[in-house]
Amino acid sequence: MVLLQYTCHFSTLRFFCLHPSSPTPLRRRSFNVRSTSLPFPKHKATYHRELEAAVDVVERACRLCIDVKKSPFSDEGRVLDKNDQTPVTVADFGVQALVSLELSKLFPSIPLVAEEDSAILCSNNLVDSVASAVADNATFGFGDEPLTHSDVLEAIDRGGKDAVVFCTKPATYWVLDPIDGTRGFLRGSEALYVVGLALVVEGEIVLGVMGCPNWLEDKPCTSTTSMQEYEGNQAGSGIIMVSHVGCGTWTKKLSSIQDTKTLDYWIRCSVDRCCLVHKASFCIPDSQTWESLPLSALFNGKNDADNIGDEEILLVPTCCGSLCKYLMVATGRASVFILRARAQTIIKAWDHAVGIICVHEAGGKVTDWRGSPIDLDADQAERRAIFPSGGVLVTNDNLHHQIVEMISSCSSIF
Repeated sequence: MVLLQYTCHFSTLRFFCLHPSSPTPLRRRSFNVRSTSLPFPKHKATYHRELEAAVDVVERACRLCIDVKKSPFSDEGRVLDKNDQTPVTVADFGVQALVSLELSKLFPSIPLVAEEDSAILCSNNLVDSVASAVADNATFGFGDEPLTHSDVLEAIDRGGKDAVVFCTKPATYWVLDPIDGTRGFLRGSEALYVVGLALVVEGEIVLGVMGCPNWLEDKPCTSTTSMQEYEGNQAGSGIIMVSHVGCGTWTKKLSSIQDTKTLDYWIRCSVDRCCLVHKASFCIPDSQTWESLPLSALFNGKNDADNIGDEEILLVPTCCGSLCKYLMVATGRASVFILRARAQTIIKAWDHAVGIICVHEAGGKVTDWRGSPIDLDADQAERRAIFPSGGVLVTNDNLHHQIVEMISSCSSIF
């Protein structure tokens, strides 16, 4: 394990935090803005400026999520169901608006591909709530004008469907999942959720940042029951994971924006070194069962780490979304994440992009079930979907080829 220690100093710049337009404008608040340190020298990171901005905005997005969970915005009436029957909250829209606003100020020429659009927000009269959450966490002021509803809606739709039409050539763009695991966000501290942001340059993922506000340090991979008991009795400290091509994957504790001085410890991440499939720990999607996956023809799945036999697999309980599974593999807390592609279900790019680089830079592999790399350019017009053959496989080098061969051998059964 590699451990680096940085003292994060804060700038004396002051930025105004503006609230939405109202008959009596709210008083502007100001706060110090933290200057971000990276765990590696800047000259080794071609995109260090973009990475520093991404770290800062993801930390602010995590703070927005925490604030919304503590507020009336997280009540049942603030939860909406999208057409695909997945939930969306004030926090989802707030994070997308916040990230869009911040990145567009710094990198106006780089488009954003993100999950949400504002139509459902407007039809449910939640714009005020979202605008307030964004204003409380933004660093950029807007002159003497308060943050308006139009500012927020335009920021959200900057990353929405049809916002950008790409050509067939490799493109440069941000990919954002405002909250991966919204059900986990709603469920409480016992379920993980992640803010995920990646930068794609000419078709290659060059950096990624994930923020998990309720990640637990030294989280044990044991039975479902003991996991829930442990999580129920511990407060999530939260982590930020950063990755840059050629510089590795690192984590540190999620900082509080209100702190005036924070001691940051960056820890370099590595995937585990498990060499035997039956000794590996597996994460699977919450919507899929072990019996629906090819390896179930060879191994039984168990949720209890005690007395795992040679023909049994340990299933690590993780909820919800895909990115927390990438976190588990990149930190070595799980050996494998496997997802089956299903007919009539589109696999979204934002559920995987940031996870791919974090696992790659931690020494792992992410491919489809045939062993081919994930192609982010496959959706040529929008870059919103990926089409992995069979599904997605995330693991270490030692296990990857073995599992691909096992999947192939079981393909006639499934």
